[in-house]
Amino acid sequence: MFDKATLLFLYAETPVHTGSGTSLGVVDLPIQRERATGYPLVQASGLKGCLRDALNGSAQSAQKVKIVFGPETNSASDHAGALSVGDARVLLFPVRSLVGIFAWVTCEHVLARFHREAQLAGISLNWQPIGPGPGGDSVVYVSKDTVLKVNDRVVLEEFAFTAETPQNFNLIAQWLSNHALPQGDEYQYWRENLPKRLAILPDNAFRDFVQLSTEVIARVRIDSEKKTVARGALWTEEHLPSETLLYATLFASKPRVQENELPEEWRSGNGVDKVLEFVRMLDGKHLQIGGDSTVGRGFVKVHFYSRSN
Repeated sequence: MFDKATLLFLYAETPVHTGSGTSLGVVDLPIQRERATGYPLVQASGLKGCLRDALNGSAQSAQKVKIVFGPETNSASDHAGALSVGDARVLLFPVRSLVGIFAWVTCEHVLARFHREAQLAGISLNWQPIGPGPGGDSVVYVSKDTVLKVNDRVVLEEFAFTAETPQNFNLIAQWLSNHALPQGDEYQYWRENLPKRLAILPDNAFRDFVQLSTEVIARVRIDSEKKTVARGALWTEEHLPSETLLYATLFASKPRVQENELPEEWRSGNGVDKVLEFVRMLDGKHLQIGGDSTVGRGFVKVHFYSRSN
């Protein structure tokens, strides 16, 4: 059983390809998706490996990494790790807009799941999930000062929606701006603009956008002698677009090792807090997740939820 939990946010600064293997569909290498909803995700095993690799930088940290994430495979029976990492799920997805450049879209279903996981992590939110109800497939919720609206309409890709502003929209927008986006000075513009670009879509419309509006990039391999595309070396890859916001729930328990195996500074105080404190060292750092690191893909900014934000 786990004793404490927190929320981890990942902001995509470049397109992200977390592959699910080859496909017989239109895209050769699609991204990972939830089976039931079709929403993009980053599977927990891949995210855990990225966190482990980012923290394993010295001999001293290697001992802590083993305690927090568990031993290497050949010693896996020694003890379990003290940290459980959940799947990274999509919270905000960027979609091209007729005005305002792009919108961050979400929906009531996504907000309701996030609300549920926040409660599981012991985080109390000051808002309730909202979204256009049944019969509202042509309605989108935006703020009063949105940059997305033209004559009471919001046009995303080739689809037009009627803009409405519900009473507690600003509570959701401000919470996301204050707590979900990275806190560095370089993100001030994005935090200030999130309420103006946020759009809460009908559930069906959101599902269609995250399935059909990802980036599909063509890749080739050049024959080193002929300087032409090698035979059979043209393929397509699907990517989560830049500006996507993901979140994951992290659960921590007390270290599952003897006290004499703990680092000296971990032998006093709460072991659970030490585990989360160690992982929080990545707050504000960059991770590379998924494939194509040599062509600049998969760079995300790490942000942990903090009540002080």
